[in-house]
Amino acid sequence: MKAIDFRSDTVTLPTEGMKEAMLNAPLGDDVFSEDPTVNRLESHLAECFGKEAALFCASGTLTNQLAIMGHTSPGGEVICHVESHVYKYEGGGIGRNSHCSVKLLNGNRGRIEAHQLADALNNPLDVHLPMTQLVSIEDTANRGGGAVYDLNEIAKIRTFCDAHKLPLHLDGARVYNALAVNKCPPLNYGKYYDSISICLSKGLGAPVGSVLIGTKEFIQKARRNRKVMGGGMRQAGMLAAAGLYALENHVERLQEDHLHARALETCLHEQPWIDYCLPVETNIVVAVLKEPNSRDTVIATLANKGIRCMAFGPGMLRFVTHLGISSSDIDQTVEAIKTSTFM
Repeated sequence: MKAIDFRSDTVTLPTEGMKEAMLNAPLGDDVFSEDPTVNRLESHLAECFGKEAALFCASGTLTNQLAIMGHTSPGGEVICHVESHVYKYEGGGIGRNSHCSVKLLNGNRGRIEAHQLADALNNPLDVHLPMTQLVSIEDTANRGGGAVYDLNEIAKIRTFCDAHKLPLHLDGARVYNALAVNKCPPLNYGKYYDSISICLSKGLGAPVGSVLIGTKEFIQKARRNRKVMGGGMRQAGMLAAAGLYALENHVERLQEDHLHARALETCLHEQPWIDYCLPVETNIVVAVLKEPNSRDTVIATLANKGIRCMAFGPGMLRFVTHLGISSSDIDQTVEAIKTSTFM
């Protein structure tokens, strides 16, 4: 029986077209900035979002951490959501790499609001407090079940940052999923941020890679820090080619993933052992069980039926749709869920 893997959109495999593009990619030494395919990917994404420059890296964790290092200095403080990836899932990198503390905010489904920032901002004249140096938001918000920021709220956050001379970083691991919902052109969306981390290996389906975009000066600093952290890559054009192929072929189809996620949400809502699901906007479905202690049993039972999902906290499951999930896979999953009983 084929295993249908909903654990993450990072489990995708390169398509035949993507592998062909990788094999045929012109190559060079990227540490010398001489890989033509890497250069093309970086220029493409920088131009798309209206930025001056970009840097290709192995992971979104690295691009996020390079951004934070570039915007802050040791002893500073970063404002972010308590459930944000930069804080929760990057191995304590803000403290280890940037030597900064964090001001953690609660908010609706992983999103912060502009009115919260005033209270989070430290008085720069109070020597007891760290200097607030950066605001970081995540769109879509993973822990919020793929929640998408309202563009008006982003504009308000940008206005606050401008008023207090604070840079605004976007962890845009699934930014193209967000853009598929809010219908904002990347060029318009990019103007709100000083830096954006864009992941190519989640919904877009590339095997490896994220890109950090910003000003030329900022990216040059990030390039140096990437080298210091051992992140320099040589003939990386084969990986960059996968990213370019994904951007050319896998963006519009994200709507299909969103439709599949809503079908799963509908099915899960109907089950007596499900308490509720977080509202589905993109490709992530988070289901909360009526009996929290049954979580591991549910996961194991579904796995025995060929359906792989993951724990997402006490009594919580996460399903993520992606290009490796077909409509027939959704039908099979719905049937498996409907015929499972855990009460």
